[in-house]
Amino acid sequence: MPKIKTKSGTKKRFKVTSTGKVLMFASGKRHNLTKRTKKMKRSAKGPTVMAKADSIIVKKYINMKLR
Repeated sequence: MPKIKTKSGTKKRFKVTSTGKVLMFASGKRHNLTKRTKKMKRSAKGPTVMAKADSIIVKKYINMKLR
């Protein structure tokens, strides 16, 4: 059987921690920041842990063994 390629967009957007959790960055921080509230900009700062149901899909795209 041939090897399955990883989705290159997934590699760039997500990171998997050593415990198996998936980190993601919030959307909406690229442009048009003047119209966004300060609260929204603060809450979108830094990585957040993805929900378990969504992280299973991301791990399939990365071809990681599911735990």
